[in-house]
Amino acid sequence: MTRTSIAIAGGGPAGMVLGLLLARAGVRVTVLEKHGDFLRDFRGDTVHASTLGLLDDLGLGPAFDAIPPRYVERMRVVAPGGAATVADMRRLPGRHKRIGFVPQWDLLELLARAGRAEPAFTLVMNAEVTGLLREGSKVTGVRYRTPGGEVSLGADVVVAADGRTSRVRAEAGLAVRSFGAPMDVWWFRVPVREGDELGEVLGRFGRGEALVAIPRTGYFQCAFLIRKGTDARLRAEGVERFRGRVAALMPALADRVGEIASLDDVKLLDVRQNRLRTWHRDGLLCVGDAAHAMSPVGGVGINLAIQDAVAAARLLAGPALRGAVTPDVLRRLRRRRLFATAATQAAQRVLQRAVMREPGASERPARVPLPLRVAQRFPVLQAVPAYLVSIGLRPEPTPGFARRSPAPAR
Repeated sequence: MTRTSIAIAGGGPAGMVLGLLLARAGVRVTVLEKHGDFLRDFRGDTVHASTLGLLDDLGLGPAFDAIPPRYVERMRVVAPGGAATVADMRRLPGRHKRIGFVPQWDLLELLARAGRAEPAFTLVMNAEVTGLLREGSKVTGVRYRTPGGEVSLGADVVVAADGRTSRVRAEAGLAVRSFGAPMDVWWFRVPVREGDELGEVLGRFGRGEALVAIPRTGYFQCAFLIRKGTDARLRAEGVERFRGRVAALMPALADRVGEIASLDDVKLLDVRQNRLRTWHRDGLLCVGDAAHAMSPVGGVGINLAIQDAVAAARLLAGPALRGAVTPDVLRRLRRRRLFATAATQAAQRVLQRAVMREPGASERPARVPLPLRVAQRFPVLQAVPAYLVSIGLRPEPTPGFARRSPAPAR
C-alpha cells in the first residue's frame, strides 16, 4: 500500500486548487481523477474576479490570459417591461473588474501543469475512488480503481472533492439536507454573429421561463430554464417548438436557432441544491459540491468551491506538516464557510422562485422588479450584485506559502 499525507478524490476546480496550494506548502498530496483527461463538456466555465486574483497570486495570471478567456463586464436582463443592468463588474474593488469564461478543461490543465512543477504534488488520472480505508471510526485512506487494477492509498486525511454525487461522501455516510429546486436547465449553443454584444451576459425572463446567453469564443453558451421534471414532455414537442420558444424569448437569437439541429444538441442539467449537516469525519473532509451543491443561478458554484479549497489549504497546511490533523481542525472549515454558503443558497432559492413563478400567476403586465429599477436610477448599486457574484460574501485570501512571481505564458 502506498501512502500520502492528503488524498484528494476529484480533479475538478476545488480538488486541483487545494492540491496545488498544499503542495506549495510542502504537504505531500495525491489528487485522484477518475477520467483519463479533462476534455469533457463542462458547464461551469466561469472564472470569477476572486479566482482571477488567486491565479495572479499563484503566478498563473499570464498563462491564464494566454488561453485566452472571454471576459465579461456586465450582466443584464431583459423583461417584457424593459431592460436593466443587474451587475456591473467595472464597479468592483481590486485588480479585476470583470469575470472570465474559459473551457474548464483549459483551467484544469493549467492547474495540473502548475501542480506537476511541485515535488510534493501527484496527479493520478484514470483513478476512480471505490471506497474508504478505515481503522475503527477513523478514515485512513482510499481504494481506487485504475486500468491496471485496484490500489489502496493510505492518507492522514481524505478530501472529498468529487462533486455533487460524491462517492466518498456516500461511503462516509454523511447526511445531506436537500432544499429542492423548481427548475432544471437545458444547455445548448448558438453561433456568434457580427455585431453581437460580447462584453455582457444577457438574460431574458418571461413568466415561468428564462434564457441566459453567455458569450464564448465563436458561440453563445445558452441556458434555457425549464420546470423541474418537464424534460421528457418538452422533448416530445420537438425541436421546432423549442426553436420557437428560444426565438420568442430572445428575439436577438431568432436568426440562428436553426443551428440547433435536434434536441440531441440540448443537454439537461438536473438542478440540485443541498448541503451537508457535517462536512467532516475523523480523517475525512468534504469541499465544494461534495459539501454543498449549488444552483446554477448566478454561476457562483465554482467560486464557492474554490474558496472552500483556499480556506481548507490554510487550515490544513500547518497541521498536515506536523502530522496533527485532528477532527477539530477539519471541523473549522464548515465554521468558516457555512455563512457564505447558506446565505448564497438562500438567495438562489429566492431568485429561482421569482423566475419560475407559474404563468398567469398575476394578470399585471410583467415588468422589471423594483430593486432593478432603483439600480438603474442609482447605478452605484449595481456594484452590490457584482460583488456577490464575482467575489462572494467571504472571499478567502491567498496563503502566503502559495504565492509565486508571475510565470511566463505557455
